[in-house]
Amino acid sequence: MKIVEANRLNNVSEYYFSKKLREINEINRNGIQVINLGIGSPDLEPPKVVINKLTTWSTQNNVHGYQRYNGIPEFRLAIKEWSKKVYDVDLNADNEILPLMGSKEGIHHITQAFVNKGDKVLVPMLGYPTYRSVSNLAQAIVVEYSIKSDGSFDLDELSSLLSGNTKVLWLNYPHMPTGTPANKKAITELIALANKNGCIVINDNPYSTLLTDDYFSIFQIDGAKENCLELNSLSKSHNMSGWRIGWVTGKTELIQSILKVKSNMDSGMFLPIQKAAISALNVSKDWIEQLNFTYSERRKVVWEILDKLDCSYSKDNVGLFVWASIPDKFDSAEIWINEILYNAKVFITPGFIFGSSGNKFIRVSLCNTTEILREALIRINNLK
Repeated sequence: MKIVEANRLNNVSEYYFSKKLREINEINRNGIQVINLGIGSPDLEPPKVVINKLTTWSTQNNVHGYQRYNGIPEFRLAIKEWSKKVYDVDLNADNEILPLMGSKEGIHHITQAFVNKGDKVLVPMLGYPTYRSVSNLAQAIVVEYSIKSDGSFDLDELSSLLSGNTKVLWLNYPHMPTGTPANKKAITELIALANKNGCIVINDNPYSTLLTDDYFSIFQIDGAKENCLELNSLSKSHNMSGWRIGWVTGKTELIQSILKVKSNMDSGMFLPIQKAAISALNVSKDWIEQLNFTYSERRKVVWEILDKLDCSYSKDNVGLFVWASIPDKFDSAEIWINEILYNAKVFITPGFIFGSSGNKFIRVSLCNTTEILREALIRINNLK
């Protein structure tokens, strides 16, 4: 008897990078190693104090058991203090902060907590694919709203899309993949519009301290706590993507609903990791500035690569990637990047994975040393 997978998987496919990495590994086995400029997995180390803290706590007795579902109080307090220092936002450490095993987990938990089958979820057409896939798993009605080439959204369009059964609207500023900073005026109007329609707005905010001095949080906007949540993590900002440390913030009632889901999904975060995360949140401003200097130097080489490829891009955008439009002579970024992959052994992310309007765009990660980026530039130059 054939086993048939659940209907909820009908509109869900394997994550693009999961498939592409297998393809890259096959190329690597047969010749020159591919330079991967695609995935935003930081190659730099976390602060030394964080690694030392993890090591010290891991050798202590009685730290290897189950932990609190909502994290230890000291970790929540550190998030509160960091949010005040970075964003000038006040949060209640007892009931407005919920630690997560990475913010990607939070996307799932939020959806399970608030979205029923048939509810409408608004996702950006140019955005993180997980917003769409998790909504599909919940058998929601996924409705895409436009992200313009400059990374902004259209309030008139969103006004027409919001309706009584719209439960969730996903927002992501600073924006990925375009790198567009937040427009506080537009987001303020959007929050008011969503609140009027009984819709939760979630800002996914992992890039807020990278290559920018204007740190944005949705809770800087008056009244945002009424209908907003915000996800954040240490993955990008502190080079800790594999540690799986994130959190969601918002008013008590919303956090409690998410906790109902989370407490049935895991048994708490490893205590030494929470202790190390506290150290990360207290790292010096000098460390953050040095990290941003390193990325700014890498970005200069990425701009050279894009110039060599005759791509167009903005030097004003922020975050861990550079977003660029491909030359007009190419119909599809996917076809073009495969040519580069197989002929130059350099992988660049095609923009279509963030939505069909990204078909003629590419995204280049800053998660490689300047030496590796210059090697990629040489390989691409040899294509000409």
